[in-house]
Order: sequence, then structure tokens, then C-alpha cells
Amino acid sequence: MGVTVKDLKEHLNYIQVTGDELSLQREIVVADTNRPGLELTGYYLHSQRERIVILGNKEMGYIQGMSHEAQYTSFEYLTQDETPCIIITHGAQCPDLLREIAQRKKFPVLCTKEETYRVVIDAVTFLDEKMAPMTSLHGVLVQIYGKGVLLTGESGMGKSEIALELIKKGHLLIADDRVDCFLIHQEIIGQSPEVLKEMLEIRGVGIINVSKMFGISSVLDKTKIDLNIHLEPWQVEKDYDRVGIEKKKFKDILGVSIPKLELPVKEGRSMAAIIESAVTNYLLSSMGQDSAKEFEERILRYIEMNKNGGNES
Repeated sequence: MGVTVKDLKEHLNYIQVTGDELSLQREIVVADTNRPGLELTGYYLHSQRERIVILGNKEMGYIQGMSHEAQYTSFEYLTQDETPCIIITHGAQCPDLLREIAQRKKFPVLCTKEETYRVVIDAVTFLDEKMAPMTSLHGVLVQIYGKGVLLTGESGMGKSEIALELIKKGHLLIADDRVDCFLIHQEIIGQSPEVLKEMLEIRGVGIINVSKMFGISSVLDKTKIDLNIHLEPWQVEKDYDRVGIEKKKFKDILGVSIPKLELPVKEGRSMAAIIESAVTNYLLSSMGQDSAKEFEERILRYIEMNKNGGNES
């Protein structure tokens, strides 16, 4: 079972007016809403019946001027099996005929005192998150200088130990070992599975509760993933990028390309400090300040200067 009317009702504290407990198990399959202006006039072509129906002040005002027969026809249409529920906003009373039809069909009508625009935003936001495409990755997710950084690499690379050092420096932990990734509005949002939330596994020590050890401000529920730093064992024969002008690399997560850096792990290297520097450089690059490009331009000017006999002009 996916997202149900009950999930929506309980999350947003709506009041149930009609329908029974079983009616709340209706599944919501579309993360969108419908304000049925045309349906109330009797035009049903192209209507998307799988959407949640929202009746705001305009719709309720129009309903009051409708005949009994027109109301009956519209309410019968709006309470079909494909429609998850109807939400009435601004604390308005459910029309008597709609209540009668909904009770007979065991159809859920919900009410709230919230304004219509707020109901639409809250409902769509909740459904977007709950119905978003999802995948799980092995790694550690931390937030450094406000940016979500996904640390990946083979087991034993010290990802959790690096995360611990970053936390001690004031950065935030989101997830250790398993990162649940969701595609929301073309962004990848990462969070920890509930059972692993706030926990960090340190070899030789065991499981530690980061929020209790370093304070609740040391953890975060979720974050956008902005950068992937992949840790790999140092290989003497490998030619690592020392300047930063090589072709940029990306990690694909649910169809979204995340900038990727490959960092070799070697004894004696302060990986936490290196990762902080990598994130700072990423922030500068995103603001148009590319250190590698600046260095390349310096080299080109130096070469040109030598060609001119040492005079830079």
C-alpha cells in the first residue's frame, strides 16, 4: 500500500466529516489536486479523477447557487471510486447533499480551517515527498558548510571515522552506512533510515549516538545532495589529478548528475581537512571562482611572458 488518505489526514490534522475508517485506506496515486470549477458546471471531459478534490471559497460559493439536481449530478461525479477524497477549506460546512451522498458511498470528506492555497501547497508537498522515486546507497551523508556531501567508497575506507572528525569540527551528520535518496523537484534529497537515524558506527568502538554525544545540533534529518566525494585506496601507479583541470566527473542518482570528486586515502593525510577544502573549492567554483582555471591562466601568462623576453606586456 502506498500513500493513503489516512496518511494525509493524520499528517495535516484534517477533520473527517464522512466515510468510515476503511474509507481512509483509499490510495492516493497522483501528487496533485483538483479545484473542480468545470466539473461543477457539468463539464467532465479531460477531468483527472485520481486527484484529490479541494473545495475552496469560490467552489462553495458556486455550489450554493446550484440547483438540487445540478448539485446531485456533480457530487455523484466527484465521489467516484478513483477519487481519493474531498477536502473543504476555510472551515466551511460540508453541503448537506454532499454529506448524504458521501455517507451512502462511504466516501471520505475532510475539512480544515486552513486557507485554500495553504492546503494545496501542504498536500502537494507532502505527497511529492511520500511518492518520490527512491533508491538506497551505501555511504555516509554529511552537511558541510551548508552543502550535502555524500561520502562513498569501499568498506574499510574510514568513511564513518572521517564523518566523526567532521562532526567534531561542527559539521552535521545525516546518515551513516545507508543513505535513502529521493528525487524531489529534480533534486536528490538524502536521509537516514529510521532505524539508523543519529547513529554512527566506529570500528573498535561500536555504535555511538551522535546527537547524545555531541548535541542535537550535530545531526540533521535530511539534506539535498550537492556533491559526491568518492574515497579510494592510494595507488602509486595511478596518475591523480593534481591541478583540477581534468574533465569533470558525475555520479548518477535517479537520473540526476551529482558532481563527483575522487580522493585517494593514504596514511598521514588529514581526510577531514581535505574534504573541507574540497567543499570550499566547490562553493567557490559554484560562484564562478575556479582556482584550477585561475592557475591555468597564470601558467599561460608566464609562458607568454617568457616568449616576450621576460617582459609582461
